[in-house]
Amino acid sequence: MSVSSSRKITQILGAELDKLVTLPLIWLTLIGTFILNLVLAAAFTSAGLQGAAGTQSILNIGLASMGYLQAGFIILGILATCSEYTGGQIRTTLTTIPWRGFQLSTKYLALAIITIPVAFIIAASGVLYAFIMMRDTAVVIEIDTMIKTLVGATGYLTLTTLLSAAIGALLRRTTPALVILLGYYFIVSPLSRDFLSSIKNYFPDTAGYYMYMPPSSDEINALTPMQGTGILMLWTLIFITVAIVFYRKRDA
Repeated sequence: MSVSSSRKITQILGAELDKLVTLPLIWLTLIGTFILNLVLAAAFTSAGLQGAAGTQSILNIGLASMGYLQAGFIILGILATCSEYTGGQIRTTLTTIPWRGFQLSTKYLALAIITIPVAFIIAASGVLYAFIMMRDTAVVIEIDTMIKTLVGATGYLTLTTLLSAAIGALLRRTTPALVILLGYYFIVSPLSRDFLSSIKNYFPDTAGYYMYMPPSSDEINALTPMQGTGILMLWTLIFITVAIVFYRKRDA
């Protein structure tokens, strides 16, 4: 790769990062997600302390909010790709960067760069709170297990964000994307698990669950963390590929 090409890639990536970090809704979403996580962590920890805390793991309590926490990262992904269509800024972007597939791919990379550290901090904050409040009563966990679990949670939230961004790029409208994704994650998927038990592990959210939460001893057909990661990554790559194909063929 030539020096000019490398510089061009760096400039485009810098531009995409700049667009994301200067978007107020991005920061409002992240701050709101962080606060929500702490509130939920406090609620779950309080419930754990009032119950049979001695039989519970700090990780289980600290990550109990993940099911709700993912909503913030779904919104983050949608905002990252839909925000430019709201005011017509997408035309300026495509005029400046005419290589559509490359530009969208770089946006996903920029989104991942922002999401990974934020997801780790938010997930770790819940575990840290649970540890501080329950260190004398809950089951002790090894540091290696904690790190692997937090890495898995970070990976799940990052892949969920990228998957949401891909669907946002396909729909190009914030509200429909929110309705579809939040409806799937919080209504359709939970309700369908009972009568689709044979294939539920192949749903992106269910597969992603195994990235950070080990299955119970009596659970049948449970996935390993690697299998869950592979399935969710495959879903994400499929939607990103479809989004890039449509992005290159459609009008702005």
